[in-house]
Amino acid sequence: GAEARAGPRERFETRVTVLENGLRVASQNKFGQFCTVGLLVNSGSRHEAKYLSGISHFLEKLAFSSTAQFGSKDEILLTLEKHGGICDCQASRDTIMYAVSADARGLDTVVNLLGDVALQPRLSDEEIEMTRMAIRFELEDLNMRPDPEPLLTEMIHAAAYRDNTVGLNRFCPVENTDKIDREVLHSYLCNYYTPDRMVLAGVGIEHEQLVECAKKHLLGAEPVWGSGQTRDVDRSVAQYTGGIVKVEKDMSDVSLGPTPIPELTHIMIGLESCSFLEEDFIPFAVLNMMMGGGGSFSAGGPGKGMFTRLYLNVLNRHHWMYNATSYHHSYEDTGLLCIHASADPKQVREMVEIITREFILMAGAVGEVELERAKTQLKSMLMMNLESRPVIFEDVGRQVLATNTRKLPHELCALISQVKSADIKRVVTKMLHKKPAVAALGDLTDLPTYEHIQAALSSKDGRLPRVYRLFR
Repeated sequence: GAEARAGPRERFETRVTVLENGLRVASQNKFGQFCTVGLLVNSGSRHEAKYLSGISHFLEKLAFSSTAQFGSKDEILLTLEKHGGICDCQASRDTIMYAVSADARGLDTVVNLLGDVALQPRLSDEEIEMTRMAIRFELEDLNMRPDPEPLLTEMIHAAAYRDNTVGLNRFCPVENTDKIDREVLHSYLCNYYTPDRMVLAGVGIEHEQLVECAKKHLLGAEPVWGSGQTRDVDRSVAQYTGGIVKVEKDMSDVSLGPTPIPELTHIMIGLESCSFLEEDFIPFAVLNMMMGGGGSFSAGGPGKGMFTRLYLNVLNRHHWMYNATSYHHSYEDTGLLCIHASADPKQVREMVEIITREFILMAGAVGEVELERAKTQLKSMLMMNLESRPVIFEDVGRQVLATNTRKLPHELCALISQVKSADIKRVVTKMLHKKPAVAALGDLTDLPTYEHIQAALSSKDGRLPRVYRLFR
């Protein structure tokens, strides 16, 4: 067929085949003895509006437990061990990912296992009880952690998308841990774990072989919850609302350790950017890099640079600022560009003003040198990350889940190269017309009001309205 032409491009292409039941099978060649194969499901906390919040959190923790064929998690681990394999499950706001890395010769075993884990979990009472305990423990840990970044990310999403889609809680609320049981999980799974919402992705295997295994193990697979036609799928598009979420907290207890961290107040301010399907996604990724961004592509780790704006303009000049990092969260229908900073509670007002001024300055002049540096950094980060097999797997899976195809690294690099300073100015100007989303954690005595933060972001210089107080 048309697939058989073996041109020089062939080696790099990501190949996608759609099975009769709607399941997409995607593969990427990569030489080596090991492969990473997994199932990605278009299912996450954003789909829980009509359900008990926390289902995805439960499913993530219950992954790779007992199934129809495997009596326990240990049995699964022993099966994988025969092929030098390891397994992992990660849930995000919109996707859950069941992945296995193993010797490529064990492909049939791996695909059989993945099908069983996703569609035939036993979800025994004992496993659910264990999961409840694990989640309660994790929630306590989340609030005690010295690094509040995960908590702030939750808060900024809740502020930006009040009560909808990606603004819904990614972690199970503690009061729901006892309410979620097998019946609740099944009522959710029958709507969201359907073949048309899944991608089987593989890196380091032959495409035809993966398709054969998929046909064998995933084509006629009857899920344990039955395949009734009850389709009640939430297709809501994210509604950006803006707003503020505050958690007043005595942060001094967090720093009781051998090395006391000073008591800090944390602020995150975000504005709506765009979805990863839009062309503006690339300029936003460059902007995030230029600011000193953490994750920008699914494949990106924190690229903290000495020449980024948050380092040069903020951390260098204001030594009392503890940190300043920008983040770009991107989904298929929206995105959020945020700056997170922390400082002593007495300097909250100044810190907020520094962030609002950085947002306004983004729309100003962009230097040729800083722009080129950010583009180069983004390209090298992308190329470096996309050397690793599990990262390629996630990139293939997420892109195919969202768009049915995959943009290759060299195509993305070409798009990055084309970004001009006018593009940065254009996307920032559009972004500054939105209401801000604000998350504040810690001692908030001196926190400016939401209205004042909004006013600063609508002003020419990003300054907060002056407040005259008789008693400071």
